Amino acid sequence: MLQRLITAVLVALLLTGCTSKPRTLLEKVQKDGVLVILTRNSPTTYYQGPQGPRGVEYELIKKFADSLGVRLRIIVPEHFDNIIPMLVRGEAHMAAAGLTVTDARSKLVRFASGYQTITQQLVYRMGDNRPQSVEDIINGQIEVIAGSSHVETLKNLKRVHPDLKWQESRKLDSEEILNLVLEQLIDYTIADSNELTLNQQYYPKLRVAFDISEPQQLAWAFQYTTDDSLVKAANAFIKQITDSGILDQVLERFYSHADRLGFVGTRLYLRHTSKRLPKYQAMFEEAAQRHGLDWRLLAAIGYQESHWKPNARSPTGVRGMMMLTQDTAKLLKVSNRIDAQQSIMGGARYFNMIRKKISVRIPEPDRTWMTLAAYNVGYGHLEDARILAQKEGKDADKWIEIKKILPRLSQKKWYKKTKYGYARGREPVMYVENIRSYYDLLIWADEKDRSFKNTPAIKVPVIDSPIL
Repeated sequence: MLQRLITAVLVALLLTGCTSKPRTLLEKVQKDGVLVILTRNSPTTYYQGPQGPRGVEYELIKKFADSLGVRLRIIVPEHFDNIIPMLVRGEAHMAAAGLTVTDARSKLVRFASGYQTITQQLVYRMGDNRPQSVEDIINGQIEVIAGSSHVETLKNLKRVHPDLKWQESRKLDSEEILNLVLEQLIDYTIADSNELTLNQQYYPKLRVAFDISEPQQLAWAFQYTTDDSLVKAANAFIKQITDSGILDQVLERFYSHADRLGFVGTRLYLRHTSKRLPKYQAMFEEAAQRHGLDWRLLAAIGYQESHWKPNARSPTGVRGMMMLTQDTAKLLKVSNRIDAQQSIMGGARYFNMIRKKISVRIPEPDRTWMTLAAYNVGYGHLEDARILAQKEGKDADKWIEIKKILPRLSQKKWYKKTKYGYARGREPVMYVENIRSYYDLLIWADEKDRSFKNTPAIKVPVIDSPIL
């Protein structure tokens, strides 16, 4: 009797095992605890910044991985045109590489919902004749990245313009090809509008001749299989961050300040970076190290305050490299405001004094941007703006929300409701956005210099980074 019972239980267990449903791809990813993605190195996708991994794609894909409760494993293929073939072969779960949704690509991979709209733009160098149409570039030297959507665009144009020719590069990335245009080694290239927006602050002589495509969507790509569980999860995630405003916050963080300086402002700043900054860089580095700051951020503040002039004076009487008032200098024990070292050290201390008032609950980089706003307009006015934001149901811990509220402090109908009253609320917004631009340019220049000094002549991309 007992033997029959054991046999019946074993049969039931075997039958249960045979009829259990196989795991979906989403379930496998969550069980393994790792999401494997293909991407590329660029300011708009993924790169190693001073505080670790950065880039629009990285920010979004990290949030997606967090929502699934898994870690990221990032693979950067040696060449851009390896990404889709590797995905088709199943060497990663997905690609998050700033991929434009095109007809040709859609036959090879499945795209999730789009998260950003861009246009492809023809780029030339300022000072050269600006082409007005495709006919004007037929005799020019054009180079684009092999495997990019730009190749597909050119192939479509060639049907109408048979004489159109171009070169496809597997060795160079988008920034390097833009540099070829800048150095007049080629006449034209094609760039996505989002990438050009970020790169123009570094290469201000680059210009857009015209849009060479209609608006297009960027989206994540997945292998074509009957299992669409991971794609559905990605679509749900994109909808959630779109509806909640998180997507706008990420895009704002990377793009909103990029074109504030304009051509003249960027050229002047880069000239001052090479001529003025070297005299004071060691002072910024020492003050930053002593107070736990990034010296490039401190230098960016100094440039916004005085253009790195130690004897600068404003109409209101503030003086020096960091433009300290007499009262602030006294508080900071700065005896000589026009002494560059004292001023820089005092500015670093003052920044940290304000930063300590800003709630640690506020995540970076928003906490830094709010510290800068308070540095400019005063902590009390910043708190007034945050309270107004809270009353309207907005997230008072996000700079993207506070930068919309601060200008109201100059309007009576708003500032009469606040504790500290009137403030020239547009100024701190411009102040922060300018410093963000200066800071980004310093990071770019500093890391480019380090790369030149320390990197071998042959660039070897990271093929497979550690799990983050």
